[in-house]
Amino acid sequence: MAELAAEGEDVSAELTRALSDLARSLDEAQLQSLFFEEDDSRNTLFTVHPGAGGTESQDWAQMLLRMYLRYAERKGYKTEVLDSMPGEEAGIKSVTVRVEGDYAYGHLSQESGVHRLVRISPFDSNKRRHTSFAAVFVFPEVEEDIEVAINPDDLKIDTYRAGGKGGQHVNVTDSAVRITHLPTGIVVQCQNERSQHKNKASAMKVLKARLYELEKKKQLEKFEKMEESKSDIAWGNQIRSYVLHPYRLIKDLRTRVETGDVEKVLDGDLDEFIKASLVLRKKTAPVS
Repeated sequence: MAELAAEGEDVSAELTRALSDLARSLDEAQLQSLFFEEDDSRNTLFTVHPGAGGTESQDWAQMLLRMYLRYAERKGYKTEVLDSMPGEEAGIKSVTVRVEGDYAYGHLSQESGVHRLVRISPFDSNKRRHTSFAAVFVFPEVEEDIEVAINPDDLKIDTYRAGGKGGQHVNVTDSAVRITHLPTGIVVQCQNERSQHKNKASAMKVLKARLYELEKKKQLEKFEKMEESKSDIAWGNQIRSYVLHPYRLIKDLRTRVETGDVEKVLDGDLDEFIKASLVLRKKTAPVS
């Protein structure tokens, strides 16, 4: 291109495109270098739970779910909603999603935590400002070749009729499955399939991932503390704030990365936030 430019050819468009491609390749290479944990390359499972506040928080949980589904779509990942409980008026009470793709867990692993939203409530006739909270929990999916010992006697398995939208085909039988792991109190459920057998298999997959995460951390107290935070999804625990009023700003409280383009982020453009959190993880990782 330099030779062509020296001969008087206009190569500015091609040069700009080539530099853009190079910058994108360098960004991908740098991001790839941030994955050093054994589980980073795995598929992932994540849950979203609203905090106290009824419809407000449930709607915020729905917004977070959409954000992560759009992010997965941008990355070319395959997603499957394993279980979802709709709110009474709007939003969701809980949701569990499986994400399949290269380094899906690595990309989403640092999203675990409480997310805070400040906005003018669309459900408040007086148009007052509301603060809502929702928690995201991310787990690596356990591959079939990894053994996670589960004693059948430690499981309480309940079946029930699936509810929610699209129910005329799903909820005619007790096909939904809820599994409680008695020693840890972990509860998982699945209702997206018509087959009870398939729902049980999906629920067991989520349970294995949760127990694997527990074993990997080697600290039951730490896991229980994380579980207990579901009942305290509020001030003091948030990792990121999303402010839509009186100004527009999204700020990560760990990395200090912030942006005023809230629509872009809520539409799934999380690359800047995720990359910064992975850089912080690498900087603070213990030296082996």
